[in-house]
Amino acid sequence: MTALKFCANISWLFTELPEFSQRAQAAARAGFQAVEAAWLYDSDPGELRKVTEQTGLEVALINTPPGDLKSGDLGLGAVPGREQDFRQGLALAINFAKTLDCKRIHLMAGRVPAGLQCSATSVDMEATFVQNLRYAADVLAKEGILGLIEPINTRVTDPQYFLDSPHQAAEILQKVDHPNIKLQMDVYHWQIMDGNLTQNIQKYFPLIGHVQVAQVPDRHEPDSPGEVNFPYLFNLLEKLGYQGYVGCEYKPMGSTEAGLDWVRKYWEGKK
Repeated sequence: MTALKFCANISWLFTELPEFSQRAQAAARAGFQAVEAAWLYDSDPGELRKVTEQTGLEVALINTPPGDLKSGDLGLGAVPGREQDFRQGLALAINFAKTLDCKRIHLMAGRVPAGLQCSATSVDMEATFVQNLRYAADVLAKEGILGLIEPINTRVTDPQYFLDSPHQAAEILQKVDHPNIKLQMDVYHWQIMDGNLTQNIQKYFPLIGHVQVAQVPDRHEPDSPGEVNFPYLFNLLEKLGYQGYVGCEYKPMGSTEAGLDWVRKYWEGKK
């Protein structure tokens, strides 16, 4: 079985350092071969590119811009009437990805507008998301970049987020019907919304293009106290032949460095 590849999410890890380029250097020193990040758009991608060239780090994943966070946006992919904003954000994400030689972009769905929790709104948002994903799939394919959609739990993290379960995501991917859009599995969100991780991972494995991990319920390191048996899940992913990255998107209980024993033990066990 092939060992899993872990990447440090530098929006969550090494935040003791102010700049993304500094965090990437720290990730390389800690032994990571790749990094990922949510939103890099207030930083100079050239500085991070210098670090990746110096260290050999890969940038595994970035997100599309969230829109206007102050106005309540958290992605625009499924928001009716914001199609042009979504396309502009996608173009910006592609420019950053090309500068960083990043081959995956998370296409954020966005939130259900406040006060509009109804079936008609859901139908409209799904239709908008499918249309935007088809557009993105074609554009990204020309650039050699994979598009990803990620269910985010609505029980703890964001009650208004449109895409909240692997089942919903799989149905949308079926409607998009394009090989260049895949499923981003965050174990933290999947466990909170549905549990049944073994069956869901096996069922949706052909759709999965990226994985992220954090313990439940507190979103700390995988070896912190919680509900999820990560050694078992890592072994399951190995048995299934997962070849992509596993993003470490969690809140360190203390310093980032102090919380890396779990991944160092994994690396040591694979030598």
